Parts: sequence; C-alpha cells; structure tokens
Amino acid sequence: MGLVKHPCPGNVNNKREFNVKLYYARNSRAVRVAWLLEELGLDYEIARFTLGERAMREPEYLKVHPAGRVPTLEDGEVTIFESGAIVQYLLARHGNGRLAPPVDAAEFPAYLQWLHYCEGMIMVPINTLVVETILLPPERRTEVNVRRGGKLLNQMLMPIEAHMQGRDYLAGDFSAADIMTGHAVIVSRDLLKADFSDKPALAAYADRLLDRPALQKAMNL
Repeated sequence: MGLVKHPCPGNVNNKREFNVKLYYARNSRAVRVAWLLEELGLDYEIARFTLGERAMREPEYLKVHPAGRVPTLEDGEVTIFESGAIVQYLLARHGNGRLAPPVDAAEFPAYLQWLHYCEGMIMVPINTLVVETILLPPERRTEVNVRRGGKLLNQMLMPIEAHMQGRDYLAGDFSAADIMTGHAVIVSRDLLKADFSDKPALAAYADRLLDRPALQKAMNL
C-alpha cells in the first residue's frame, strides 16, 4: 500500500480544516471518490492499493474496512465506506452546494435516480463480468455467467442511452450523478468491452466525461 499526500489546485475549502484520507485502487469504485475530490478541488491524502493485493485483507486494513474493499474515506474522526455513501457525505459536508441540484430544482428527482442507478442496476452485471473475465483464471470461468452478465449489462445500459438523447449530462449540468453512473458507463465500455454500437448517445457521453481533467487524474493516481 502506498501513502501520499495529494493536493488539489484551487481548493475552495481553505477556510476550514480538511483532513481527508482516501483508500484507493485503480479500476475500482474508489476512482469515483477521487474524481469527486478532484472536481471539488479538495486536498486529500491517498493510501494506494493494487486491486486484490494481500494488504487489503490484512488485519490493519480490515479494521478500516471490515470487508477489505475500496474505497474507504477517513475525514477526521469519521470513517465511511461504500462509494455512493462517500459521495453523498462529501457533498453534504464539503460540497458547498456544488455538483448536486437543490432539492426544489426540477432536475433533483432525475439526479437522485441516476445517482443510485449504477449500484442498483449496472454494477450487478459488471461485478459478474469482472469476476468471470478478469479476476478468475480461464479454467475457473463459467461461460454461462459471462453470457448472462453481458446480456443483463446491455439491458441496464439501454435506459441511459434513451435518457441521454439530446442531453450532455444525466440531470441538467454535470453533477455527482454523472460521477456515479457515468463511471459505470465508462467501465462497461472501456474495461469490459460492452457493445456500444447501438448506443451512440452513451458513447458520446462516455467520451465527454473522459475529457474532464479531474477524471483523467482520478483514473491514474
């Protein structure tokens, strides 16, 4: 595990003490949290793992995250895991109204829907495909699971394709909903090689997100 201090330029929260540590691995949900921290311009310390390394299962880290997963966020006396919960926590405690529409805005219901859509719908087949095509050795993979996961992933992506017709982002301006569900879209296409030939709006959306410097940085910490 590597540990480095990671400053963000343009910190707008410099009037208050901010002591955040992110436990991170590339190609994991921790990218979402790093992306949000970068978009908000917040300083943070990073404890870097390689996904699946033994250190994630050692007693020292299991005291931080009892399931031995990433991300975990420490903010002073607070320790919190689950990427969606971390995103909501950071926005509530440190967002100053950024990257989420007000509760009385017309976009707020759509924002909530797409903020949670990734974990409720997309990540189920993504998890299956990551295990079956990346983590397991070829002799232990089950082709039926791969086919089923691919079919379900395609079904879960189609509502986003329909929603993105004529839109740049999921709920008005760029928001945390794009960080959550947009990240799952990118993983589907670029890591798992899902078929996007019938999803032109979704492909353009993924490219639009990948052009954001904050995401580029978060993916390559």
